[in-house]
Amino acid sequence: VQLQASGGGLVQAGGSLRLSCAASGGTFSSGTYNMAWFRQAPGKEREFIGGLIWRGDRAVYADSVKARVSISRDIDKNTMYPEMNSLKPEDTAVYYCAVTPWGRDIRAERSFDYWGQGTQVTVSS
Repeated sequence: VQLQASGGGLVQAGGSLRLSCAASGGTFSSGTYNMAWFRQAPGKEREFIGGLIWRGDRAVYADSVKARVSISRDIDKNTMYPEMNSLKPEDTAVYYCAVTPWGRDIRAERSFDYWGQGTQVTVSS
C-alpha cells in the first residue's frame, strides 16, 4: 500500500487545515485496512489524532483533539480528509497518515505497517 499525503503549510492560529491522504496499491479498496492520522511535534513522540474504520465509515478521535477534528472520506478515491479547526501554535507538527490491517488497534502506532511521507503544519501565533 502506498500513501500520498497533501495539504498543510503555514496557518494562523485560530485557522483550520484540511489534509488529504490517498491510498493505492495492495488490497486497500477491499476494506481490509483502516486509515489513521498521527502527528509528531519537535522533541515529542508521535501521537494518534484520529482514524477511520474504513469498512464501517466510523471515525475514532483522540480525546485531546476530538472537539476540533473531523475526518471524512471519498470511497471511490480511497482518500481520507482529516480536518482540524481552531488551530493553536502547539498543533505545529509533522502530520502523517498511516494504514493498518483491519482488526488491529487503530489508536496504536505499532499497529501500522504503512506510512505516508508526512506533511509539515506550522501554526503561527
